[in-house]
Amino acid sequence: MREKIVLIGAGSAMFTRGLVADLLGRGWDTELALVDTDPRALAVAAGLTRKMIAVKGARARVTASTNRRTVLRDATAVICTVGVGGRKAWLKDVTIPRKYGIYQPVGDSVMPGGTSRALRMIPAMVGVARDVLALCPKALFFNYGNPMAPVCRAIRKATGAPVTGLCHGVNDVAHTLAFELGVDFQDLRYTAIGMNHCTWFVDVRVKGHDAMPRMRRIAAHKRYDWFSWQCVTLFGAFPACMDRHVTEFFPQFFREGTYKKHRLGVTEYSLERTIGWGDKIFADMKRDAAGNKPLPADYFDRIGGEHEQVLDIVESIRRGDGKTYSANLPNNGRVPALPRDAILEGPCVATRSGLRAASVPPLSSGLAGTLATRLQWVETVVEAALEGSRTKFVQALVLDGACPSLAVAHRLADDLLRAQRAYLPQFHHGRSS
Repeated sequence: MREKIVLIGAGSAMFTRGLVADLLGRGWDTELALVDTDPRALAVAAGLTRKMIAVKGARARVTASTNRRTVLRDATAVICTVGVGGRKAWLKDVTIPRKYGIYQPVGDSVMPGGTSRALRMIPAMVGVARDVLALCPKALFFNYGNPMAPVCRAIRKATGAPVTGLCHGVNDVAHTLAFELGVDFQDLRYTAIGMNHCTWFVDVRVKGHDAMPRMRRIAAHKRYDWFSWQCVTLFGAFPACMDRHVTEFFPQFFREGTYKKHRLGVTEYSLERTIGWGDKIFADMKRDAAGNKPLPADYFDRIGGEHEQVLDIVESIRRGDGKTYSANLPNNGRVPALPRDAILEGPCVATRSGLRAASVPPLSSGLAGTLATRLQWVETVVEAALEGSRTKFVQALVLDGACPSLAVAHRLADDLLRAQRAYLPQFHHGRSS
């Protein structure tokens, strides 16, 4: 296969390493263009990529640029892993709400952290989408940036670009469920539909037999990811991606971050530890890119992570082989109780024209209810980001449900707008209301 792949946000070196290792294992005739606005991070990604290609003697060609427009023309696939503000801005999204007793284990999807992140991500990704439409309108266009649903919805609302959101969470949880059921993953079949990071496994089968009764029995004695397993008992469905993400969609049950005998984001699923882990990975990548030592033999093994399905998807689309993947696309009526334009994560079939959303079983009113308010939060935060509206930002914080009062929602909104001012020009040009 011949492809020109543009990776925007290539300074996310772990993603880049995994993507390149996967690419080299396929032997495609590929031009890989790496883009990042941070020249130091870009240099690390480009250096590591060139070193990996040289070791393998592969045909892949690499270019690198801080200006995406110089490399987008004639791209056949555009993959975005953008994180505006990086880990420092992410940390502020989560630590500032702690002043008000609001604790998050992740802070990239919902609650105040996800809401704040959306304000930075949406204008940047809308800009990318406009460039894709202008310079490579036929390219497959994938987004990995969080918060997934607001970013993909904003791109489609503002530009009409046919972006597809990808996340490895559903696939990862499917492997976890196979392990819990004590079965081979190849024997597991499932349907999962919802909003990214709160996607419900509504049907799970092993060799054609319904596995939900057995999952209910497992749920009765689970001590880890206990809230997700409680949802199996209550809703008859399992939410991805486990408690680290799912607890954020139900903040009313975790006031002050209380999670068993721990505090979310601090002593349980520590965000600071996650940030430190990311810093260490980047430092290791920088050492590997610049050092004289040869790369270890296992450096090219296929590793798990966000990158792991995207090249499979590209290949499936080129063949039109009808394989099914989990992806984020507009609802378009497959869940009638939810808005048609809402971005849902669910099964999608590979066709030569791209991924096509597949039909799913009807959702119970309870499951649809867990998603309905969240999807209205998505619409509100999209409007806040596109319009630079402080009022709609506060509305989104209220809809989210984590703030204990209106007064806190107002004060927190102002704190976050001040802290992230450098990345929020739309709020500081006289348009914010």
